[in-house]
Amino acid sequence: MTQESTPPESRAPSSRPPARPRRNFYGRIHGKTLRASQKAYLEEDLGRFSPGPVTWEENPERKPLDPGAMFGGRPVWLEIGFGGGEHMVHQAVSNPDVGIIGAEPFINGVAMLLGKIRAAGLGPERLRVHPGDVRDLFDVLPDESISRAFLLYPDPWPKKKHHRRRFVTPEHLEPLHRVLKPGAIFRVATDIPDYVRQTLEQVPRHGFEWLAEGPRDWRAPWEDWQSTRYEKKALREGRVPHYLTFRRL
Repeated sequence: MTQESTPPESRAPSSRPPARPRRNFYGRIHGKTLRASQKAYLEEDLGRFSPGPVTWEENPERKPLDPGAMFGGRPVWLEIGFGGGEHMVHQAVSNPDVGIIGAEPFINGVAMLLGKIRAAGLGPERLRVHPGDVRDLFDVLPDESISRAFLLYPDPWPKKKHHRRRFVTPEHLEPLHRVLKPGAIFRVATDIPDYVRQTLEQVPRHGFEWLAEGPRDWRAPWEDWQSTRYEKKALREGRVPHYLTFRRL
């Protein structure tokens, strides 16, 4: 029997790793020169707060992580783009029964978060940090493994031609829906009216329902909210925050 006529079920599985998708990244990775203390946080702490092999260089086979084991069986939350880490640390301190993974490609923000983690006395059994693109993290998170997600003051990409770079697009929302548990809450905070519009158009199209009955449900912050430096800047400049809550169907 020739190779061409071999039945599919009798062929050996391919040992080739998954094909790496083409992904453009448009945000900042580096900002101002890091202080000596921030460099120390990165050198001394970042490795032990890693969620595991996430990048394509570390994990070309895209072997899945085990978030449950990572946090001792605690429910796992995900913060997408944690900025300076104020909200992420606040949630960790306020919710000791939860583990939180944060993804942030801006290395200055990662350094700030690590400093706050050290000051709060939190360990890797409570928090993990991926200093990179959340899409790579989505690749290796198992289906229905995340109990809550946060998207707080994401890059607005204000020019119309750049709206496809926003998080609230199918490229991000489809894998987010996959990794969230049914009934999981997805919170979005933004001060950009057009980002609100796109969020309300796109998120429900990808398996979420908007939990709002009246204006207070998007004008008032959540009861456990911790304001971020981006929100404080928006308020100083006269922009109005919106707090949108969705549930994964």
